[in-house]
Amino acid sequence: MKKNIFKVLFLMAAGLLLAACNSEGDNFDYQKVGLLISGTEQLPVQRFTVDELPAACAVTVKATRRCAKPVTVHLAIDTALVRAYNAKHGTAYYPVPASDVALENSEVTINQGEALSTAAQVKVMSTDDFIEGATYVIPVTIRQVDGDGGEVIESSRTIFLQISRIISFYSLENNQNASSNYIFPDDKMVNLTNYTIEFKVYSYKFGKVGDIKRVLSVEGKNEEEANMFRFGENGSAGGDILQWVLPGGRCFSSTHFKTNRWYLVSCTYDGATFKMYVDGVEDAQASGSGKATPFQRFELGMSWGGYRTSQFFQGRLCEVRVWNRALTASEISTGFAGVNAHSDGLVAYWKMNEGEGHIFHDATGHGYDMDWTDTWRDDKENGVLVHHDYSQYIKWIKDDNNKVAQ
Repeated sequence: MKKNIFKVLFLMAAGLLLAACNSEGDNFDYQKVGLLISGTEQLPVQRFTVDELPAACAVTVKATRRCAKPVTVHLAIDTALVRAYNAKHGTAYYPVPASDVALENSEVTINQGEALSTAAQVKVMSTDDFIEGATYVIPVTIRQVDGDGGEVIESSRTIFLQISRIISFYSLENNQNASSNYIFPDDKMVNLTNYTIEFKVYSYKFGKVGDIKRVLSVEGKNEEEANMFRFGENGSAGGDILQWVLPGGRCFSSTHFKTNRWYLVSCTYDGATFKMYVDGVEDAQASGSGKATPFQRFELGMSWGGYRTSQFFQGRLCEVRVWNRALTASEISTGFAGVNAHSDGLVAYWKMNEGEGHIFHDATGHGYDMDWTDTWRDDKENGVLVHHDYSQYIKWIKDDNNKVAQ
């Protein structure tokens, strides 16, 4: 009896899957066996963890019911499919260079009376040619099915194996005495009408509501139209709530941040709506004045007068990025470990992973390096900026907490 119930449930699930494909115009022949790459019935993108080289990942083909006779399926790596996937889904994946990957046992077989094929092996042989910050995938697709062994379900023809590597990195460890501003020359001012501001943040502790901890600010030369980020502001639901002070408005995170873990914060403005994402997931929205941000100034921490101590954020910072466009959710979701420094619309990119020295280098090459021997702050809260060399307070850290799966 139980076997019959399981059989009915399996056939119902297969029928729903095929019906969904047919509704998309696949014109599926219900008299044939449906074929798909295992795993794509949930998501076409699956993680492939690469710890040591060479690294291998098995790929199999499934049938929607047991096959009445042996079925031979030919698999192939087709890097051209990455561009098509990016165009359709708004992602920014890179195909793994052909010289770095191999497909072994590409001809798989579903034996008579079975529904799962033998396994092909995808192998990553090297990552030497990988661009830092880029997210790579290997598209493995069903190229051919011999004879009339089955009909491919088009939405599950291809699996995209996303390379995941464990990366150790340096980050800036905040020091209250380093809180200051770097002001770029006038010819570096960029009027941001649509934009995204991103950073990765790690907190050692949070205070109560009203015990403000300032992280950073991106703004105009004279602090106009600032995008400022801080924890613990009055009106929030806790000291672990992040506030985004945006041009003409305010936005509080829904997320209660936890200590001793990294978060990627991404804040976008598309000309109409301000959105905050936490770890790639939309977290909050707000409306504002709609004014542009004349980006020319970066503030680390809270530098005004004596607030450097009272509003000091105890934690770490890295991966600070300024874009001149609003990123999509798909683009944001692939940037936790880093992004390609030459990505479209990336204005300035401070990885803050130098590990030594006092210069935050702009990875884009656009000339937004920040030298902490040349900072400015209002010492006496009187509107007068005073030059300061705070290079001795720049601290770097790399430990077991500074690891990320790309």
